[in-house]
Amino acid sequence: MATKHLEGRICIITGGAGGIGSNLCRVFGEQGAKIVVADTGFDVEGRFGMDASKVDAVVEEVRAAGGEAVPFVGDVADMDTAEQMIQTALDAFGGLDVLVCAHGILRERMIFNMHEDEWDGLVRAHLKGCFAPTKFASIYWRANRDGEHRRIIYFTSDAGIRGSAGQPNYSAAHAAKLGLMRSNVGALERYGVTTNCIAPGASTRMTDRGRGVESDAPAPSLSAAGTARDPKNVAPIVAWLASEQSDAANGRIFGASGHRISLFSEPVLERYLHFDEPRIDIDKLFEIWPQTLAAGGYPRNQIRPGLV
Repeated sequence: MATKHLEGRICIITGGAGGIGSNLCRVFGEQGAKIVVADTGFDVEGRFGMDASKVDAVVEEVRAAGGEAVPFVGDVADMDTAEQMIQTALDAFGGLDVLVCAHGILRERMIFNMHEDEWDGLVRAHLKGCFAPTKFASIYWRANRDGEHRRIIYFTSDAGIRGSAGQPNYSAAHAAKLGLMRSNVGALERYGVTTNCIAPGASTRMTDRGRGVESDAPAPSLSAAGTARDPKNVAPIVAWLASEQSDAANGRIFGASGHRISLFSEPVLERYLHFDEPRIDIDKLFEIWPQTLAAGGYPRNQIRPGLV
């Protein structure tokens, strides 16, 4: 019998009815986790009301396969709702070990065409939608500080790492998750909590909207099963990070694209100028700049597509 690497782990998965999230729920259930399947059932833009049937369907799949799961329907970027979601895990299973924030929406437009609600709505969903659950999970963990092997896993994006021209809101929100992750490391490590980010590459209803997708062709996600773009390829690294064996990983970015798992390097100080004077002399700075910080130029260091 295969080892159940998440046996007894109590997990919340937001976006649990989506392409990646629903698969995570199934895999976590197979691995022995107890799961709160959380979602809204909104469309890909985060509009048109909630649909509890999508969440209930995933819960039934997990249970039919022998797993334990309960549903939670609500907007986790709302503070009261996020608190209720954490309480659902405590009431249903008696605790919380893992918070996976895999939810997300898209509202794409170039920066010069973007509307205020497209910016505000997406940043709220992605960034506040991570902050709010993290706040209430951390309150519980801090109040029960003797625990260990606690996990927070955010979903970021290549757009957050290197930027995406047609997704300024999406890029900004996902980059901000990296800052939130690093803040968590300093604040929550003492309570046995690690925080890491996943940058996935998979075909889902979100990527079906991509600029390279033909609008009159079948959605790419419909034929992703078994290919490098299958959302199932994302689950193994998320399962490992959610396990008790991943204590050493904290504040790191992992890629899950195709049949490959990647580990990103962290930002490092490249070079600097030091002045003995209390105030940097502007004329001196202009004079020495070409031979110092400008030496060798400024190569673009962003990760390129296909390298993760």
